[in-house]
Amino acid sequence: MLGIIGGSGLYQIDDINIIDEVLISTPYGEPSDKYIIAEFKGKKVVFLPRHGKGHKFPPHLINYRANIWGFRKLGVDRILSISAVGGINPELKPGDFVLSDQFIDFTKVRPVTFYEGIYTIYDQSDDKDDLVSEYLKESRVVHIDVTDPFCKDLRDHLSRILSEKGYRFRSTGTYVATEGPRLETTAEIKAFSILGADVVGMTLVPEITLARELSMHFASLNVVTNLAAGISGERLTSDEVIQMMEEKNNQIKKVILSFIDAVPDKLNCNCGDVLKGAAI
Repeated sequence: MLGIIGGSGLYQIDDINIIDEVLISTPYGEPSDKYIIAEFKGKKVVFLPRHGKGHKFPPHLINYRANIWGFRKLGVDRILSISAVGGINPELKPGDFVLSDQFIDFTKVRPVTFYEGIYTIYDQSDDKDDLVSEYLKESRVVHIDVTDPFCKDLRDHLSRILSEKGYRFRSTGTYVATEGPRLETTAEIKAFSILGADVVGMTLVPEITLARELSMHFASLNVVTNLAAGISGERLTSDEVIQMMEEKNNQIKKVILSFIDAVPDKLNCNCGDVLKGAAI
């Protein structure tokens, strides 16, 4: 089943049938909000507003572990993450879509793993016949491979959909994740550019790595809402981010519907094998 993380209005789509709203409790605390269970063309999909309805949680205080674990409890095995980013690559313009294929992590204070050795939290009510439950139950230390962190199959479907719709997009991109909630300095953006970053944001990490620790497929659809610090020469504001996301809202919803319809039940990738041989 597909899970979609993004803004609180993404599930408000005419063709989507809302089935239920579910409040999930997890051993890691409360998720950002209720999970919206919906249906489109006979396929179930679960939506979660990353920051909570009304944007209650800043990026560094989002309970990423609870959010991803809640998806697992609902049977989600693939996630589409939608987020606003700042453009670093000079080829990018506000309004462009970017499909990340790599990331650089500059976050600082967030819990980043489910597998914490002797400090591991094990939820007996979620005991399943898989490596996730086995490693958690045994308090194993786990080092997952993130050579290619994003699901290639999901990215290919997104790329085809964006191409067919004629939306301007970049099929690859390195996302640099910063702690926030402040925006970056001009010097930081220059440094990130030298490191090869294309876009900058505050929410991808540890969202993607936590999902990968649970053997989930993960893809990230980013919307360039503005140019990063020092590039345009203008002062950055949250208003321009909100305005651009509102302008792109209809396109995002069209991509979501096509994505739900296009993604098959079985994916031809190795995301499900990431835990094999990863534990010590």
